[in-house]
Amino acid sequence: MSLKIRLARGGAKKRPFYSIVVADSRSPRDGRFIEKIGTYNPVLPKDSGQRVVLDVEKAKSWLGKGALPTDRVARFLDAEGLMKRSARNNPNKAQPGKKAQERAAEKEEAAKAAAEAAAAPAEEAPAEAAAEAPAEENA
Repeated sequence: MSLKIRLARGGAKKRPFYSIVVADSRSPRDGRFIEKIGTYNPVLPKDSGQRVVLDVEKAKSWLGKGALPTDRVARFLDAEGLMKRSARNNPNKAQPGKKAQERAAEKEEAAKAAAEAAAAPAEEAPAEAAAEAPAEENA
């Protein structure tokens, strides 16, 4: 049985409150769990002592039994000094999606075409003005 140390959501709508639980990885997020080892209240300020409450001894024993923490719980365990969480890097996170890139390319092409069209009539305008001037004199 693969065990996870993860968050189970509770609380009201728009007011989350999480229990830190040890559960089978196949059970639902808010479903059956084996043991509750702490709580997490994201509504409280970051410097509050009640934001994360964790039973360190229980967490150590479950880690010793092979339970794997989720990323968020691993952050809590790292803050308590129970395990070392490696830093993650996602270089593609800041890049826009395919459709947004296509729209940006189309916009760029339209801007280039508009700039070329604006430059071209400026060169032709004196010739047109010169051609119109003699026609007006003959009238």
